[in-house]
Amino acid sequence: MNKDKVMEIFRSTGGLLEGHFLLTSGLHSPQYFQCAKVLQYPQHADTLCGEIAAHFSDKKIDVVIAPAVGGIIVAQEVGRHLGARIIFAEREGKDMTLRRGFELAQGEKVLVVEDVVTTGGSVREVMDIVRQAGAEIVGLGLIVDRSGGKAKFDVDMYSIMQMDVVTYQPDACPLCEQGLPLVKPGSRKTK
Repeated sequence: MNKDKVMEIFRSTGGLLEGHFLLTSGLHSPQYFQCAKVLQYPQHADTLCGEIAAHFSDKKIDVVIAPAVGGIIVAQEVGRHLGARIIFAEREGKDMTLRRGFELAQGEKVLVVEDVVTTGGSVREVMDIVRQAGAEIVGLGLIVDRSGGKAKFDVDMYSIMQMDVVTYQPDACPLCEQGLPLVKPGSRKTK
């Protein structure tokens, strides 16, 4: 799937927002990818997640895991395509953890998925959980890598779309200087 087709899906569903946004990483940006707006349409979830699953289809994956909340639908759809078990990690206080009785077994082959990555912090936390359980990470699948490839991981990483979206440190943000209201559309609270 080419970048233009993915951007068309995001625009047509209202999933690409323009303005002044506070990202989960704490950075500010004039653009925000709201994958939930795209994934609310089963046909788009099937298409995008099917592409991730196809990339990893030869890896004999036992479990697909994602950070909550953004990655849950991605995990569900990728896992469905792969015939794998689906779990997610979520925050308990400041720590990412497995709850709800979810477990990983030693040696299980695990695919980590996420909707959007900017710095990769939440994904790294999930990867730590997988490794601490003694499971094997076979790859990382993303819908959008908004780091432009700057977020690096030590596993096979596949993203449907890679963009180098402008971000600003909060103390050097021209959008703040212009007095534009700061919006936090994501699922995780940031200080």
